[in-house]
Amino acid sequence: MLSNRVRVQVVLFVVIALATTAFVGANYAGLGRLFGSGSYTVKLELAEGGGLFTNGEVTYRGVAVGRVGELRLTVTGMEADLLIDDAAPPIPADSRAVVANRSAVGEQYVDLQPRTADAPYLDGSSVIRRESTTLPLPVNSLLTDLDSFTASVPTQDLRTVVNELDDALRGAGPDLQTLMDSATTFTQEASSHLPQTSKLIGDGATVLRTQIDSSGEWRSFSSNARVFAQQLANSDGDLRRLIAAAPPAASELGGLLKENDPGLPILLANLLTTARVFGTRTAAEEQLLSDVPRAVATVGSALNDRGDQLRMGLVLNFNDPPPCRQGYEKTPDRSSRDLSPMPFNTDAACTLPYGDPSSVRGSQNAPHPPVPAAVLPGGLTNPLSLGTQATATTLGEVLWLR
Repeated sequence: MLSNRVRVQVVLFVVIALATTAFVGANYAGLGRLFGSGSYTVKLELAEGGGLFTNGEVTYRGVAVGRVGELRLTVTGMEADLLIDDAAPPIPADSRAVVANRSAVGEQYVDLQPRTADAPYLDGSSVIRRESTTLPLPVNSLLTDLDSFTASVPTQDLRTVVNELDDALRGAGPDLQTLMDSATTFTQEASSHLPQTSKLIGDGATVLRTQIDSSGEWRSFSSNARVFAQQLANSDGDLRRLIAAAPPAASELGGLLKENDPGLPILLANLLTTARVFGTRTAAEEQLLSDVPRAVATVGSALNDRGDQLRMGLVLNFNDPPPCRQGYEKTPDRSSRDLSPMPFNTDAACTLPYGDPSSVRGSQNAPHPPVPAAVLPGGLTNPLSLGTQATATTLGEVLWLR
């Protein structure tokens, strides 16, 4: 016989065991979600069911966060309730709902893929619109397309390809192994030189940006090159005649240079000296050449229409501006009737500063070109001799050939 105390303990144990089992079973089966306990509901709009079923799993970043609730038909498609656990992490409202297959038997689930990690987050009033959903490809469509693809493959051609591959690869195992080993070695080398490769790619981007920035110059160069090539094509006949005439002309020129070899170096040396004198006065020569046409035009305008008379004007500017007197104090005054010899005052010169309103005269106010380097008479100094007095006496030395 059991005592009353033992009976009470047994009854309490049975009650506690049943309650615990019921609680665990209810949580495992998700019965609490059916009563809205421990979760919030998010509406999901779908174009069609896509194989989704009630109590299907809902995941977020690969972690289960809830279950699929009631499924309802709507005018535009279908609507599903997503029962998200309150203990789940915050899910951004800007998320995409993807209905995916978990297995080959068609077990679908909903995967929430966030576009951002920022708020706002899903709550009990949130709705995931149809535009933010993706449905899996129906199995029947997949099988139909696969059947159509296999039916479209020509059997005879496929057999030919297989036979050719067999002929090509038969006995090529060692070569393929060598190829795979080389590819592995190449990959390892590329991985070990990844910083250099990254730098090369970065520098290449800089070069490409430079080329993009200079695209206008490249287009201009290409256009000019095309014009040049077209001109060469148009001048093909002239170029052929020139090339044909070049050997005789070269022979004649060579004979001329040989005949004048003794005197030609001296002539070129003297001409070089003259050229250097003119070269130091380039600015004055440019000014002269620019003023000569204007002077010639002025002289031409002075002639009348018949060309037998000159139209000239006279403007008196006596003492306007006044002459320069400073610097001539040591020169004694002399009467114009005094014709006796007198030593010339070589120190007399106008010493007024440049820009004085007086008529400043004298060679000291004229622009002086730099003094050219000294050149030995009768010879030519090689400009590549770095200042040494290497004088050319033959034609080869004049042309700096030796």
